[in-house]
Amino acid sequence: MAIKTAARMSAVDKYFMITERGSNYSREIRGGFATFFAMSYIVVLNPLILNVADSSGGMLGIERVAAATAFVAGILTILMGAWAKHPFALATGLGVNAFVAVTIVANPGLTWPDMMGLVMISGITMFILVLTGFRTAVFRAVPESLKTAIVVGIGMFIALIGLVNAGFVRRIPDVAGTTVPVGLGFDGKLAGWPTLVFVVGLVLTIVLVVRKVRGAILIGIIASTILANILEAVFHIGPSFDGKVHNPAGWSLVSPEMSKWSLPDLSLIGQFNLFGAFAHLGGLAAALLAFVILLSIFFDAMGTMVGLAGEAGTLRADGTIPNVDRVLLVDAFGAIAGGGASTSSNQIFVESGAGIGEGARTGLASIVTGLLLLLAMFVTPLIKLVPFEAVAPALVVVGFMMVSQVGKIDWSDWGLAIPAFLTFTLMPFTYSIANGLGAGFIAYVLIRLFQGRAREIHPLMWAVAAAFVLFFGIGTVEAWFGIK
Repeated sequence: MAIKTAARMSAVDKYFMITERGSNYSREIRGGFATFFAMSYIVVLNPLILNVADSSGGMLGIERVAAATAFVAGILTILMGAWAKHPFALATGLGVNAFVAVTIVANPGLTWPDMMGLVMISGITMFILVLTGFRTAVFRAVPESLKTAIVVGIGMFIALIGLVNAGFVRRIPDVAGTTVPVGLGFDGKLAGWPTLVFVVGLVLTIVLVVRKVRGAILIGIIASTILANILEAVFHIGPSFDGKVHNPAGWSLVSPEMSKWSLPDLSLIGQFNLFGAFAHLGGLAAALLAFVILLSIFFDAMGTMVGLAGEAGTLRADGTIPNVDRVLLVDAFGAIAGGGASTSSNQIFVESGAGIGEGARTGLASIVTGLLLLLAMFVTPLIKLVPFEAVAPALVVVGFMMVSQVGKIDWSDWGLAIPAFLTFTLMPFTYSIANGLGAGFIAYVLIRLFQGRAREIHPLMWAVAAAFVLFFGIGTVEAWFGIK
């Protein structure tokens, strides 16, 4: 029996290349759990973002969106792990879901099935681009310094996500007399028990990482979660916003609580109208909306993939990623599946960095994360026990790990250095991976052109830069044609 078990385990090891990538089973399992805890908030947050009525008064329903969000994310993440063999988890993309919700409100003739049809069209288009090799070719056309800048930018981005969503750094209201966009805590001061949970968790995680304790990031998340639930039980802190009253000292995204148990409702699956938006908005308006969604998910995924692979050590010397076509196909399918289940486009989640920081290097970690997401459909009460303040320290520490690669950028060549700088600064400052990529790509083409080195520009970089010019100018184009 022992011989058979060893043979079975070696087969698993060989399939996922666990030993080859310098990992082991315990790291992969810990990494899978760490990624799940870091991203589980999306199961609670996505329904809140999409909780708006369409032109007919129809709403998706919080419980139905939560169940579908967990289900689709779980299936896609398992597929990524089992087929593409990378520690990348997928879930509804923040940014795209907000765009979808705003678009529904801004266009009275649009319904939820129509909007999700546009998401599916974008995903189908993406799928075709991957099958034709175009998306992979674009990835290979990006200079190495820009790929490194993507890693650094995503590191800064996820660190900022951790700091802002934990309430340690906060947006300052846009009122007369405001001189800075963000500040420390509330009104320049750190206050509230949730902030204490973040600070304690950050200090603990840093100490454990510096001491090279196994499971440092996961231990930090669990310890912070326990502290958060004790404080909530004693002081009844509550959320930062309960729908009526703002509480600066409250929990940011998820208030730790044990809610009632319920069976998942997956009735949203299949509730889409593929060409409904074209009938209600007109061909040009619908096509432009689909184009915006396509560009966002096209480049967000590429940037996230490069950043995570670089941190995991799976980025080859020539800048390529093993099984990159499979990774991109799963990501493209994520947009199709997300639209088909009314959860918005699913894409590679940057919070996968938490699992990679814990040591995950293979698809086995993604399978663990995916199974936990499927379990989340039934145990959402347990998910709500983990506030974002308990997860944010992991994102800050992983952000540091990724930013440490900044030295690999060729700073002596300004044609690479300036685009790289724009790439990794605009990602966090605009809260968008795609915006950082766009600015970097456009700058690279322009600088090389004015340096008289246009021959060094890959033909696809010209096409991508032109697409981003249109992407950034989409507001002007919409205004010309009277599109909201």
